[in-house]
Amino acid sequence: MSENPDLTNERASGTFETNAMAAVIYGSEKFAQRRREITEAISKIPEFQDSHPLVFMSREEKISEACRKLAVLSNYWNSLIDTSDEEEALHLYREVLGLEGHPLALHETMFIPSLIAQASDEQQEKWLGRAQRREIIGCYAQTEMGHGTNLRALETTATFDISTREFILNSPTITSLKWWPGALGKSANWSIVIANLIIKEHNYGPHPFMVQLRDEKSHEPLPGITVGDIGPKMAFNGADNGFLGFKNYRIPRENMLMRHSKVTSDGSYIKPPHAKIGYSSMVKVRSRMAMDQGLFLASALVIAVRYSAVRRQGYLEDKSREVKVLDYQTQQHRLFPSIARAYAFIFCGFETIRLYDQLLIDVQNGNTSGMADLHALTSGLKSVVTYQTGEGIEQARMACGGHGYSMASYISEIYGVAIGGCTYEGENMVMLLQLARYLVKSIEMIQNGKSRELGPMVAYLAENESEIDLNLGPNEYLKVFEYAARNQTWRATEKFQKLRNSGMSNEEAWNQASVELTRASRLHTRLYIMSTFINHVGSIVDQKVKGVLIDLLNVHVTYEVMDIGIYVQGLLSSNQMDLIRNQLYVSLETIRPNAVSLVDSFQISDMQLRSVLGRRDGNVYENLFKWAKSSPLNKTDVLPSVTQYLKPMMEKSKL
Repeated sequence: MSENPDLTNERASGTFETNAMAAVIYGSEKFAQRRREITEAISKIPEFQDSHPLVFMSREEKISEACRKLAVLSNYWNSLIDTSDEEEALHLYREVLGLEGHPLALHETMFIPSLIAQASDEQQEKWLGRAQRREIIGCYAQTEMGHGTNLRALETTATFDISTREFILNSPTITSLKWWPGALGKSANWSIVIANLIIKEHNYGPHPFMVQLRDEKSHEPLPGITVGDIGPKMAFNGADNGFLGFKNYRIPRENMLMRHSKVTSDGSYIKPPHAKIGYSSMVKVRSRMAMDQGLFLASALVIAVRYSAVRRQGYLEDKSREVKVLDYQTQQHRLFPSIARAYAFIFCGFETIRLYDQLLIDVQNGNTSGMADLHALTSGLKSVVTYQTGEGIEQARMACGGHGYSMASYISEIYGVAIGGCTYEGENMVMLLQLARYLVKSIEMIQNGKSRELGPMVAYLAENESEIDLNLGPNEYLKVFEYAARNQTWRATEKFQKLRNSGMSNEEAWNQASVELTRASRLHTRLYIMSTFINHVGSIVDQKVKGVLIDLLNVHVTYEVMDIGIYVQGLLSSNQMDLIRNQLYVSLETIRPNAVSLVDSFQISDMQLRSVLGRRDGNVYENLFKWAKSSPLNKTDVLPSVTQYLKPMMEKSKL
């Protein structure tokens, strides 16, 4: 079947090459090309196709399907990708397995990175190669039933027995059960477990331990281990998130990961060079989250924008044919700012991953000064990006009208998976408050005359206000955001200090100021996102690509400033706000011819997208009917439930 002519015309109106834009999105022409090559190779292997649509499968069938594909994948792994390239591996997983989860998800994103970051050279020699060859399947068990973000309140213990040189793991309460780790339920046979290190009755706090959970031959849980699946979730049901408990379970002393902290054979404890160095795996995940969430948002927007270009509803000037819904300003206002955010999030992802990689090098050289800065930054990004991604995906679903509510759109599954990011790896409000502590300390440094010691990300907090000329481009909008973030951070800090100075405890004062503090954190983070977007666009060489990204950047800066109007009332006049509003509407109109090409540039295949509405060829209606007919309910014309219950009820009513 040929391509829907509406989409053909949309693509013809684009002013840039989508392959060139993909090279910007994915960091290089080389990797963008490799993505296309991997996608093409996978499409030619029938075993990688879904045996039937995932949305019609039970949980057990989804997990079985993922395992089947992983087994097939093991036969092609070395021929499809460079196995040492993490990005190629992640793309391969996304193509073949999609986003509903699989047994190796945590193995690749948490287990192996933790071994790299926290295991000693000797421990890596023992376990890392086995993990990379997938001889063992690992997960990362930190969160407990009763405690997640608050690491200091974790209850699982690892008590050192000096006489046997072993750690004894215990789960002392029901709330201490590990709860939520992916692949833990039924798949993983090893785990990195975060437990409180106890030596001679002294608690040294949470530390990582390499723990075997199941026999490598029989896969049965080992004695002293209680493990299983936690049940169905809002989405991500191809993953077996699990629970884990210990009862006097012994592991060798050498199974504590000892790149940073160490326990000697006589029970002496050697502390790490930086108090939060053990959080490096968590920071790694948060560093990737901006990019991953940006791709979730991109997937939903590919669906919504393509569908909006083929869906016709109502009339404008031409009364001979209904208009594309993408031509309505309301639809553009709903979708285009989210396209800008998706690009911005991905560009922020590049920058935070670069900062994380540099941090690893610095830590290995004994320099841990960047740890606090990156921890604060990724805490804020994690919260703001996941929340705004959820908002954007839901707007994309509603932009698809009634069909967006159908699982045929697949947007509900994308939303369900993405929105989990608001709570995993740190609940969003807690993350904002962690960043707020960093901001308050920065204000206190300024108050104490130490402005010169501020890091580059918070230097603006010490600057004075300047005149704003909105005709000079995005950097002027950045000044507006700096004003808003600076004023709110000072206001929130001064409120906290005033409450504390009134005699309130530090904790209660913090609690009473917490809403204002979270607002400061959001503004600071959104300022960083805007700044990174501006800098990234400024570095692009391809002029056609740069031109359309400047148009997209104009959508971003005008929309974002309009969104924080309450925080800039003392800076911008009503006439200036009207100017920004009108510039936004002009920017939406400017982006319109490139809308489909901008989402095409993400180059997300139909196989990965799994959406009838978002098909690349735009042939929605024929395939929507075909999809509906494939529902298991349509295997028979009369369901057993009708025969058993409804027919007797109707017959009885006739008497």
